Amino acid sequence: MGIKDQFQDKANDLADKAKSAMGGAKDEASERASQASERAPQAQDSLDDAQKEAEDRFNRDYDA
Repeated sequence: MGIKDQFQDKANDLADKAKSAMGGAKDEASERASQASERAPQAQDSLDDAQKEAEDRFNRDYDA
């Protein structure tokens, strides 16, 4: 095996590792995106609750 073949094999190995790493990164990104979309409605509910509470507190203070 010549030096050129050794470098070609090493280049192919590195390319394969890069492809698998990219696949893993895409999977992780997809997982994080799905988790974020699951949490979004809960965050909106919390925001709505906080806004309602602030309005109620304002109304109580204003009426007093």
